[in-house]
Amino acid sequence: MKRRSFAASLVIAALLGAGLATAPAAQAQGTASAALTAPDALVKSLSEDVLASIRRDPTLQSGDIGRLNALVDEKILPHVNFEKMTRLAVGRGWREATPEQRQALTREFRSLLVRTYAGAVSTAKDYQVRMQPFRAEPADNDVTVRTQAVPGRGEPIQLDYRLERTAAGWKIYDVNVLGIWLVENYRNTFAGEISRGGIDGLIKSLADRNKALEAKAS
Repeated sequence: MKRRSFAASLVIAALLGAGLATAPAAQAQGTASAALTAPDALVKSLSEDVLASIRRDPTLQSGDIGRLNALVDEKILPHVNFEKMTRLAVGRGWREATPEQRQALTREFRSLLVRTYAGAVSTAKDYQVRMQPFRAEPADNDVTVRTQAVPGRGEPIQLDYRLERTAAGWKIYDVNVLGIWLVENYRNTFAGEISRGGIDGLIKSLADRNKALEAKAS
């Protein structure tokens, strides 16, 4: 778990705290460039940009939630479909959720992911991104980009990304750390919460966990 947390911290802003993919201002900034960028090139550029930001910003290295959210909103939001990530994690329950519940789920899920990995961001400055061979057909609309997070010492850590082609370019919607896909991992947890308390029960559980993490950090 320790290695997994460190690995995830390398891309937390890019993959796990992207926020609502429907924010029009942020999407407008990234649409033109994203539409022209191949999925593997997008992942490489995004990962390197996030790592560089962490290396030069002591407040990010300290796990500051406000600064981490600002990095997410500034650099990453246009390239991640976080609403789809949340929808897939919630599973069948998403169809039963109202628009307000969906918005709350997405907001709380984002906050949970950012807070969970914020404390490990300080380790990110010691890693480099190594791209693995990319195999896809030009007509493919859903692809996997495989990379490794390479520490200064120790073995590389597997980091893979699922992306879909959209009208606004390629969007990331899932991440695999050491063989575990984020969406599938949370889907199992969320299914249990929904069976016990419905959608509102899941929202409350996420909110409670976020409050606990906030209290622990303070």
